[in-house]
Amino acid sequence: MKYQRLGNTGLMVSRICLGCMSYGDPKAAVEGSTMRWTWALGENDARPFFQRALELGINFFDTANVYSFGASEEITGRALRDFARREEVVVATKVHGMMRPGPNGGGLSRKAILHEIDASLKRLGMDYVDLYQIHRWDYETPIEETMEALDDVVRAGKARYLGASSMYAWQFAKAQAVADRHGWTRFVSMQNHHNLLYREEEREMEPLCRDQGVGLIPWSPLARGKLARPPEGKPTRRSEADPFAKRLYASTAEADHQVLQDLDEVAQARKLPHAQVALAWLLQKGVTAPIVGATRLEHLDQTAKAVDIELSPEEIDALEAHYVPHPIAGHQ
Repeated sequence: MKYQRLGNTGLMVSRICLGCMSYGDPKAAVEGSTMRWTWALGENDARPFFQRALELGINFFDTANVYSFGASEEITGRALRDFARREEVVVATKVHGMMRPGPNGGGLSRKAILHEIDASLKRLGMDYVDLYQIHRWDYETPIEETMEALDDVVRAGKARYLGASSMYAWQFAKAQAVADRHGWTRFVSMQNHHNLLYREEEREMEPLCRDQGVGLIPWSPLARGKLARPPEGKPTRRSEADPFAKRLYASTAEADHQVLQDLDEVAQARKLPHAQVALAWLLQKGVTAPIVGATRLEHLDQTAKAVDIELSPEEIDALEAHYVPHPIAGHQ
């Protein structure tokens, strides 16, 4: 495994981050929410993935309070306590999603943030998280309130660093400016939506992050599995049961098919799994660590090998040749 500093910080993270949304409770539900994780692996099935990830040198683990409504954090925390020393792993979680019914059940108000960080730490069984991220932009809460509450979380020792996730570049720039103006803690990472089938982040967000020394840790780097199999490959259980995944790529399916064909040609020519080629491309685009989920151990092994693959300029050109502009997706 290879390691890299997260943005301008001194924090070293593995070039692959294990995304933990796939580990949780398939029956988890909250009144009023349509989110379901019916594809999630239960704890007994999930534990070997944490053990294998650590064996492969992965030290970076990403979850969120809303994943299986807390069950993912519980499984992640117990597995890491059993298989690793706390100081040797980098644990990230997120806040924003609805965790319970009622007007204050989610969002990024001061009330929500200060409650949810304590709830997340309790589920994880940890005194602190290394990276505390806002899962989305909250249009109902002033960003000043959010940034001050997040700064208090850091000053209380409950988080070492702050990160953000999918939003518009102007929103991220505004949040950073607010933090600077008041002397509050800035975001050090951006968890955005970026892969071979969705490259809109290359226009504004990623140049902004590079200019400001913000680490990039994209979610869905394999486009919900579409980039992990041949163009005519069978969909996975998750892709068939995940309505969010269907919304992300449904409107561009025809244009995306040519990109999948290009990926197939490069993968066959190199005699490499499709996922390795897609991840190698992303790693060469300047990201720190794509967040990759895994529900089969052999896929985790394949993922880790992507850090050692170097694509030629000609191969990169071939992979990018047929991309067309896409509607903004993933900010909600």
